[in-house]
Amino acid sequence: MIVTVTLNAALDVTWEVSDLRPRTSHRVLAAHERPGGKGINVARVLAFLGHAPLATGLTGGPTGRLIHDGLRSTGIRTSFVTVAGESRRTVGIVSRNDGDATVFNGLGPDVTATEWASFVGHFATAVRGASVVVLSGSTPPGLPADAYAVLIRTAAAEGALTVLDASGPALTAALAAGPDVVKPNAAELAEATGCDDPWAAAAELRRRGARTVVASAGPDGLLAVTPSGAWRAAPPELLSGNPTGAGDACVAAIASGLAARAAWPDILREAVALSAAAVPCAVAGEVDASVYAQFRQQVRVDELVPARRRDATASTACTTRTAPAT
Repeated sequence: MIVTVTLNAALDVTWEVSDLRPRTSHRVLAAHERPGGKGINVARVLAFLGHAPLATGLTGGPTGRLIHDGLRSTGIRTSFVTVAGESRRTVGIVSRNDGDATVFNGLGPDVTATEWASFVGHFATAVRGASVVVLSGSTPPGLPADAYAVLIRTAAAEGALTVLDASGPALTAALAAGPDVVKPNAAELAEATGCDDPWAAAAELRRRGARTVVASAGPDGLLAVTPSGAWRAAPPELLSGNPTGAGDACVAAIASGLAARAAWPDILREAVALSAAAVPCAVAGEVDASVYAQFRQQVRVDELVPARRRDATASTACTTRTAPAT
């Protein structure tokens, strides 16, 4: 079983326009409203892959009920904890002309210490028997800085592998708990470490506790640095569309591969293909099955310098700069 965690679940509103232009009015060509938040999007893609994920997290208020109702209609199993505050909404504006997306993310409910403690206990029960736990996205106001670290340790105690897709303090504070995989993008990687060199930054995250770092570079594919080796995977061609859900599709592929105990080159091939298949879709959490089928046969995966040897030089490069405080 794969469990996905969305601490800051949202109702995602996506508007499609012909071309997004500042300081003018726009005619909306299509509108979509559905449950969202990164972990929920991951659960959708896992369902596409044939898994039966369990989605958990925090929801509240009338928006939270809309999230519940929307998930129920998809058939995805849920086990959310209700809080008093109102779940957030996000608004994404997608330009059909060039595929660019502009997203406005709400903060989310203010979660009390009592509500957080209730969720931690609930989570400990939910992850029993899980093979992989995915922790994705921002945390709402009120949660402690080490919220993800607490959940990673809880999942590990139950024998589950953990995949963390977070940024900023939520990422850096979780590293000491030893997540099995972290998946930052290039900007998040640099922010977390103070290193512009992806090799050096990945080595630094591993030094701080992450076992494997899978860094996404958008259309250029993925860099993976693991205890057993390092690889770069790239798509055969670039696609136009909405890149918003590509990262969540990538995380779903990683979780699926870990659950199957697949080799890293195979996991990366699936991750790049599935990420690419998300780009033609208007909303996050969906993938184009035909693109996925085509790309998974064409993704190039190259083995790089063994991770241990590269780490030795990359770690030195990182220490020459001052990383953000954790």
